[in-house]
Amino acid sequence: MRQVVRLGANRAGSRNSAASFAISSRYGLGRGQLRNAVGWRSRRACQPLKKFLPKLAKLQRQMARRKKFSKNWRQAKACISKLHTKVANIRKHFLHQVANDISKNHVVVCIEDLAVKNLSKRAAKKVAQKSGLNRSILDASPFELRRQLQYKTQWRGGLLVPVPAQNTSRKCPACGQVAAENRQSQAKFVCVACRFSAHADWVAAVNIREAGLASLACSQPSSEVRASCQEPTEGIPV
Repeated sequence: MRQVVRLGANRAGSRNSAASFAISSRYGLGRGQLRNAVGWRSRRACQPLKKFLPKLAKLQRQMARRKKFSKNWRQAKACISKLHTKVANIRKHFLHQVANDISKNHVVVCIEDLAVKNLSKRAAKKVAQKSGLNRSILDASPFELRRQLQYKTQWRGGLLVPVPAQNTSRKCPACGQVAAENRQSQAKFVCVACRFSAHADWVAAVNIREAGLASLACSQPSSEVRASCQEPTEGIPV
């Protein structure tokens, strides 16, 4: 029997996440930290641009030294384009593997409704640090994962339930207390009211699941889902 899965994202870039797909490529499936989506290679595969960034910088320096529109300049530009295509193909392959695994094994997927455009805005302060975070978020391509999950779950008669991201990591799953002080650090959650403690990403995943199930319980019965064998060409309406 397929189960309910909650899928959240760590917006601050923790590498030790229990329910994060945006950066760390670990998935919050159930209570534990599972990386069975694509095996032990998931961490590396989820950030292909980071892996090839030194090579890309080298090629860009080589192109900058060439005379613009010369034969050598065009060759260097073609190498850069080829590398970008390789990075995109690795990312797309990884996301298809993950979306297939989740949609095959879970009938309801509760996902954090992230505003990726807002998360990846330029910063006025700490520009270098924020630019690195933005690169990691876009490299993981959370919007594309959501798009694939949406049509793949429909193919298999499942549901994708987006949950508002507000206070998902600040609400205590034990007593319901919402406070910024509950999140003492990036990885640690300690409720100031009942002293419940757990990993912050696990707490966020639990809140996402509960909010998604509550949304389903209050929603009207949906129309029959008709399976389709063609991948949608348009993005998710916002």
